[in-house]
Amino acid sequence: MKQSLLVTLACLLALFTSCDKPGNPSSPQSPANAASKGSIGVSLLTLDNPFFKVIGDNIASEGKKRGYDVIVVSGDKDVARQSNQIKDFIVKKVSAIVLSPCDSKSIVPVIQEANAAGIPVFTVDIPCNEPGVKIATQIATDNYGGGKEAAQAMIEALGEAGGKVAVLHFKQAESCQLRVKGFREVIDAHNAAGEAKIDIVAELESGGAKDQGYKAAEDTLQANPDLRGIFAINDPAALGARAALEKAGKADQIIIVGFDGQPEGKQAIKEGKIYADPIQFPDKMGVQIVDAIIKQSKGETLPPQILIPTSLYKKADGEKDESLK
Repeated sequence: MKQSLLVTLACLLALFTSCDKPGNPSSPQSPANAASKGSIGVSLLTLDNPFFKVIGDNIASEGKKRGYDVIVVSGDKDVARQSNQIKDFIVKKVSAIVLSPCDSKSIVPVIQEANAAGIPVFTVDIPCNEPGVKIATQIATDNYGGGKEAAQAMIEALGEAGGKVAVLHFKQAESCQLRVKGFREVIDAHNAAGEAKIDIVAELESGGAKDQGYKAAEDTLQANPDLRGIFAINDPAALGARAALEKAGKADQIIIVGFDGQPEGKQAIKEGKIYADPIQFPDKMGVQIVDAIIKQSKGETLPPQILIPTSLYKKADGEKDESLK
């Protein structure tokens, strides 16, 4: 009798337990639902540049919101370092890999390793359009269109006088190659139309950084004392160039057009130190890359690339920008 009573109590206990909401798989509080959907490994060109930090921060916050653990690391513009980071992601069996390649050609072998492991690879800002690799999708600024916008701004700023212009490049990044391509095409078309000639007299490596941008601008000023304009492929290079112009006493003689729209770059535009920037939206990139990862995981077909247009930002925009000082 005692044994029968114990069995009855055990059955009742099991019944109550099965009705307990926290243990119900369909409940929003279910441990199964609360568990991570997996992890996303992110290796960005550099986290020293605020632009890439914004991308990384938004992937991390959006990924967490959507149920993923996110690991964000800096490639530090070093292909070997970035390759090791991706190998580490493969060993960890992440659900997806996101990268902005330090060098689109040199990174191919390790992307192929991720492909072979069945891990989808996404690129953000800097594409990898090399043969032999499978990229789920590329999310980026329309860098080519932004380069064209930068050229139009330079033409406007130089006016009827035209003049000599230098380009501060970062050649190892395909995104910067597209910016310079768009810039050159518009300048060439302007010159072919018989307008006041703009002569691109130098194309120097800036590393996309302030210190190298400063040195590149200093070198081009020595070679071209009558320089009238500088197109810098991002805000750090543009700000470095501005510092070199100020040191040389030529800040009021030479127009700078940058690219990015980082807070420091926008502030410089508001103060008249940089003429204009085609601005990017790194926050949107971070959110959209997570959205693409989720769509791909559900078997949805993604387009080869998703481009986010730039928007030209000038002094008048800076004066209305409440986020600035």
